Amino acid sequence: MLRMAQENLPAGADLTFLLSSKFTKESGLAPKCAYRNLSTPQLYEMALAFEPGTHITSTGALATKSGDKMGRCPKDKRVTRDPETEKDLWWGPYSPNYVMDDRTFLTNRERAVDYLNTLERVYVVDAFVNWDPASRLKVRVVTSRAYHALFMSNMLIRPTAEELENFGEPEFVIYNAGAFPANKYTNFMTSQTSIDLSLKHKEMVILGTMYAGEMKKGVFTLMHYLMPMQGKLSLHSGCNVGAAGDVTLFFGLSGTGKTTLSADPKRPLIGDDEHVWSDNGVFNIEGGCYAKCIDLKEETEPEIWKAIRFGTVLENVDLDPSTRVVDYSSQLLTENTRASYPIEFMANARIPCVGDHPKNVILLACDAFGVLPPVSRLTLEQAMYHFISGYTAKVAGTEVGVTEPQATFSACFGSAFLMMHPYKYATMLAEKMEKHGTTAWLLNTGWTGGKYGVGKRMSLKHTRAIIDAIHSGELDNAEFVTTPIFGLQVPTSISGVPSEVLSPENVWGNKNEFATTLNNLGHMFVKNFGHFSDGDSFVGAEMAARILTGGPSPLPAETVSKTGFSAIKEFIKSVVA
Repeated sequence: MLRMAQENLPAGADLTFLLSSKFTKESGLAPKCAYRNLSTPQLYEMALAFEPGTHITSTGALATKSGDKMGRCPKDKRVTRDPETEKDLWWGPYSPNYVMDDRTFLTNRERAVDYLNTLERVYVVDAFVNWDPASRLKVRVVTSRAYHALFMSNMLIRPTAEELENFGEPEFVIYNAGAFPANKYTNFMTSQTSIDLSLKHKEMVILGTMYAGEMKKGVFTLMHYLMPMQGKLSLHSGCNVGAAGDVTLFFGLSGTGKTTLSADPKRPLIGDDEHVWSDNGVFNIEGGCYAKCIDLKEETEPEIWKAIRFGTVLENVDLDPSTRVVDYSSQLLTENTRASYPIEFMANARIPCVGDHPKNVILLACDAFGVLPPVSRLTLEQAMYHFISGYTAKVAGTEVGVTEPQATFSACFGSAFLMMHPYKYATMLAEKMEKHGTTAWLLNTGWTGGKYGVGKRMSLKHTRAIIDAIHSGELDNAEFVTTPIFGLQVPTSISGVPSEVLSPENVWGNKNEFATTLNNLGHMFVKNFGHFSDGDSFVGAEMAARILTGGPSPLPAETVSKTGFSAIKEFIKSVVA
């Protein structure tokens, strides 16, 4: 391994700031050398010197590899169960919170700390989360890799020199020993990977994975507990703002267009991924952006393309060994290629990353079944139901064995990061929407005229025209009709969008197949919602019943099978009339 000449190494920090911390005293952390909040050029030099497989790309970004794990490991995430917090958290077979006890957490923390103490150097990042000063939290990251330090320096809110000088005691600490495996024979372990969160100790421990996204999402998971406990709603969403100060939240799973559509050159970006809606408005949790860059093209996503420069971390991309030009279409290492950069790298970023109460909430679904309308206006009950559902669909070829479209549901559009029951977040969303007059919309960015393989992908031009119509207020005064099965309110006309496209049944060649597919999707929603049947214990029976009224009302499958489109034709006629 290449070694940097001793005289070129940055000066290690005075360890007093670390050793005097109560976290350090309790954990036993005693590194030989710690580099605290190194500059971007220094972290580049350290990564290039000590981390094989790291390169500078032709645009100046730092390209690196995360090892065997090139994505998050949600089945290896553990949350400690303790008497003070367990009553507020969501446990059970459909919860993302896999339990562990305090003793096992401390065992894993000791394993991580013992590893970090053996190293020649560790990297420390002290920074903040939450752009709202009243909600700001001090976070400390201790890691073995320079690229991890650069990643978190990008993703957190960087302190000024004065703020760092007066940083004091952190309020949350991440021990990233991901280069060292967990002991799979330890209680609650299922592999040599373990990502452990303790609300009691206000710490996170990472073993057995060097994928940087685990740190980012660990902080987000913490916010999904702390913020609702303060009456503030944490959201997995993009967010931008118009010239008049009108804020829009974008919810969507991977592949729905959340990042692309929220990065609108006409509307400053508040953030691309993680936000909180408080009594004062919305604010970004993070100081950076984390974009998927598979198939990235300058012509389709120019803002993200231009942000990939010196200071950006590119994770697991394929590049030309001579020119260091990145091949964004390559899946040689993984489809989950990522770019991490400070939010100010986005030309239209709004700094500070705060905004007023949202005027619009847009739920994005890539419906590969091709039966949802391009846009629908939602009632509060429908907004809660579809927010909890978090629907999109996988298409053939995305995973081994997937030959037909498959429905995918992720509660609150981020199930893996929830701490409380989805009903809790949805109820808070509805309360804030009602209080501030926010309108919810469901957008289908998937297929039209048939399911995947028969129809075609929804035109990005038409989707942008729809969003423009939402922002301009055109749809506030539009005429709407109600769809069968899902009961969605669909506008009859939108500037720049062919009217026949707005009602999916109009562009399907086989109307009977449309009816069957639509009805089947309704049954998929109902079946998925059975996972949340314990929600009344979190929000009360009345609210739980109200949420259910926002869902679809599918017909018996045998009825549609026998009568086809006529089973829903009369309904369509009645609402059009």
